[in-house]
Amino acid sequence: MHISRESPAQTERRLRRVIAAAEVVFLPGDYAFTEFPAAQFPAHLADRALALVRDDTVWCALHPATGGEAERFAVFRFHFPAQMDNSGFVGWLASHLKNRLGTGVMVVCGQNSAHGGIFDYWGVPVALRIEVEREIALLRGASV
Repeated sequence: MHISRESPAQTERRLRRVIAAAEVVFLPGDYAFTEFPAAQFPAHLADRALALVRDDTVWCALHPATGGEAERFAVFRFHFPAQMDNSGFVGWLASHLKNRLGTGVMVVCGQNSAHGGIFDYWGVPVALRIEVEREIALLRGASV
C-alpha cells in the first residue's frame, strides 16, 4: 500500500494515469448479494460467488443474480499494474461517479499477486450500466 503526499491536482493526474493503465472488465449480467447466518457458510455459492464477506452475524455472497433479489448491480473489475500507486483510487472514482451520474457504488477488493496485486470489483445500479461504462471509457481516454 502506498502513502502519497500530493496536492489534489497531483492526485487527479496520478489517478487518471492509473485508470488509463488499469485492466478493466465489465462483467455480463446482473449481480446481487445473498445473506446467510454466520454459522452457515454458503458453500453452494462458493464456486459462483465473486466475493464472500461476513460480519458478526451474517455471511454475504456477491454472485450472479438469479431473479428474486431486491437490489441488483452491474459489476466491473479493475486490475492495477503492479508498480503503480493506486492509493486513493476508490474514493476518487466513487466521488467522480457520484458527481457525474448521481450514483453511489459498492466496492469489494481482493488480491492476486500474479496479476498486479490488489484488484477491485465495483457495483453500480443496473440502470446505470451503460452510463458508467461510458464514463469509465472517457476517464481512460483522458489520461495525462
